[in-house]
Amino acid sequence: MNIDQLHIIAFTHKDVSLDEISRFHLEETKYDQLLQDLKEKTGIKELMYLCTCNRVEFLIVSDKNIDGDFTKHFFRSFKATSQLENLDGILKAVNITSGEEAVRHLLKVASSLESLVVGEREIISQVRKAYEHCKSIGITGELIKLTVNHAITTAKEIYTKTEISRNPVSVVSLAYRQLKEFSIKPDARFLIIGAGQTNVKMANYLKKHHFGNMSVFNRTFEKAEKLAKQLNAKAFQLDELATYDKGFDVIITCTGSTDPIISPEIYKSLLGDDTSKKTIVDLALPNDLDRSILNDHSINLIDIETLKVLAESNLLKRKEELKKCEHILDAKLVSFKMLFDERNVELVMQQVPHKVKEIKEKALSEVFQKEIDALDENSKAVLDKVMDYMEKKYISVPMKMAKEIMLKPKL
Repeated sequence: MNIDQLHIIAFTHKDVSLDEISRFHLEETKYDQLLQDLKEKTGIKELMYLCTCNRVEFLIVSDKNIDGDFTKHFFRSFKATSQLENLDGILKAVNITSGEEAVRHLLKVASSLESLVVGEREIISQVRKAYEHCKSIGITGELIKLTVNHAITTAKEIYTKTEISRNPVSVVSLAYRQLKEFSIKPDARFLIIGAGQTNVKMANYLKKHHFGNMSVFNRTFEKAEKLAKQLNAKAFQLDELATYDKGFDVIITCTGSTDPIISPEIYKSLLGDDTSKKTIVDLALPNDLDRSILNDHSINLIDIETLKVLAESNLLKRKEELKKCEHILDAKLVSFKMLFDERNVELVMQQVPHKVKEIKEKALSEVFQKEIDALDENSKAVLDKVMDYMEKKYISVPMKMAKEIMLKPKL
């Protein structure tokens, strides 16, 4: 392994708009094949794809030069050029880190220090799940495994030894705080579109604060039923949204669709004759609400972009803890280098047992065959014990010595 071959190509909320980030989201049904094809087309050794509401990152292992030509080829292989208009402009916003800098970046990401909401713990699960999925489809390898495992260990230590996640907040909790500002009535009618993790969390907030008039829509009806049962609500197939006529006061929406779920036509149908101002919480990327609707209707909108201001306020409260986190990061980066060197020794030394066995077998079956054949059975048994002992020592001693040499502090 070569640490300089680790690279991270990232689009984050710090550099580009969330709408731009959403262009790099993948549909679940196409996820596996697209990533496998991407790895093959670009000729890279390892690949991991991390996608959240405020970042899309590609961890790659490659001996290629990660320059402008490579990134153009990479993203043209990732999505058709027609889907990535203004590719040159997009690439100006990309953040590329390599080697130790890439390792540090991932440690910060897993620890939520790069998140839109610093201190939220959800990112550690997202990193783990992203790795496990990419591993399951055969596109990761030894270097990404080592880096991700260390990033998760680092995140756990930061959450334990600092107060960065004290009074934890998340995008969902920020959205709920904003929702309260609109003085929603207890009997308000809620339409919950999507039954994924984000909406489940939002629905639990609503239930906790005694909102009970809800209807759940989802593409997979079983998931809609499951969430509706928890909320004592009604479940609907997603395509029933177009004909739903019971009215609403608030829409909570977060799906994985790449196209708007709520079109102008569907929104008009949902409203019926109702002209009152509505509230929409759209936590999807890309957005589930067609933004042209805002031009024709009175709406209180809460989306990821509008939550940025609240997230910045949250960051100020955690400023002192960030300094402690940086000290931990420094120490964990040093320990990663040691782990990396140790694992490299193990990989290099993996051939030693095989070679030792070859030498032993040749000595017994060829070089000293006649002499061994002349021995009595008791002598042969003793010789076998001696050879087995020597074999084990010739495997363990070189491994131990190699580690001591490589891991010895440099003067």
